[in-house]
Amino acid sequence: MHIKSIFFCLSAAALYACGPAKTHKATITADITGLKDTVVYLSIPVADSAKTDTIPVKDGKFTWAGETAEPVKVYLMFPTRFFDFFLENADIRISGHADSLNKLRVAGSASHDEHLAYRASIKHITDQEEQLYGKYEEVKGNDSAKAAWEGQLDVLRKQRRKETMNYITAHPKSPVSLSLLSDMAVTGEYKQLDSLYQMLDTSAQLTAVGGRLGKRIAILKKSAIGEPMIDFAQPDVNGKPVKLSDFRGKYVLLDFWASWCGPCRAENPNVLKAYNTYKDKNFTVVGVSLDDSGEKWRKAIEEDGMPWVQLSDLKGFKNEVASQYGIQAIPSTFLVNPEGVIIAKDLRGEALHKKLEELLN
Repeated sequence: MHIKSIFFCLSAAALYACGPAKTHKATITADITGLKDTVVYLSIPVADSAKTDTIPVKDGKFTWAGETAEPVKVYLMFPTRFFDFFLENADIRISGHADSLNKLRVAGSASHDEHLAYRASIKHITDQEEQLYGKYEEVKGNDSAKAAWEGQLDVLRKQRRKETMNYITAHPKSPVSLSLLSDMAVTGEYKQLDSLYQMLDTSAQLTAVGGRLGKRIAILKKSAIGEPMIDFAQPDVNGKPVKLSDFRGKYVLLDFWASWCGPCRAENPNVLKAYNTYKDKNFTVVGVSLDDSGEKWRKAIEEDGMPWVQLSDLKGFKNEVASQYGIQAIPSTFLVNPEGVIIAKDLRGEALHKKLEELLN
């Protein structure tokens, strides 16, 4: 063999071993006790959507094989719930019992092991959150008790967010960091998210997940605190176009919601209380519904007794305003000042009243 050929083979040995590269596929082998003969669905993110594979189950066992360009969080959807884990090009084994699908064991995925290590690091916080959620029924009918409950939850959420940010900063190449930051970007604030994104290693930013995250953060800049709310027009319940700029000169709570959204409907009485308290103090609410049924939208407005202006193009989550601002979860709110600038986001419960009292009393 020629000297140059020998040198080339030595240089490329790690990838090619002087021959064709071998691609290891991703495989899943599952054995779940008590799982009935049925099908499960594997949902894998692709571009801005997802690919879903149907997998038959026999005697609690099922298998799947494919390839993934990079480690990515995927979802196994069972008849009663879903389970998420990190898929990568490796032989992955899943085991457990059908009565506790949230506790399935995953072996063979190094990125999922990282995910478990992260979850273990915040368990002292999430355990306290679960205990508090269990007390909601005790406090929901008492305003002061509910406000204290919300305050405790807010403290824990901030602690968890801080720990998450520390993890991302300490693991800039990790697919788990990418996933965590993507989750934060569903409702997060632009400046903080962009700062964390810039801390990621270039290799992480250049992945498909990293590219989508970068685009998402760029969209969130449009709705960042301190940015002017871009004007828009949508039909009200009578089909009449109404512009956001029609309310210039007032403080406006722009409320994205939907009739089918349980948390939205639960928050509506709180928004109504704020509206009734401050409607004569240069404040109003404008609702933007992500409904696709006019009948259900109008019925919810009547049932919840919402007297403020309600708008919708009845395109569901493809609502043009929601798409423009990257709304991926509801309820989602923007507090806009009389000059049309966003001054707060996602104020709920007692936090909404505190902010309005600060501004208007």
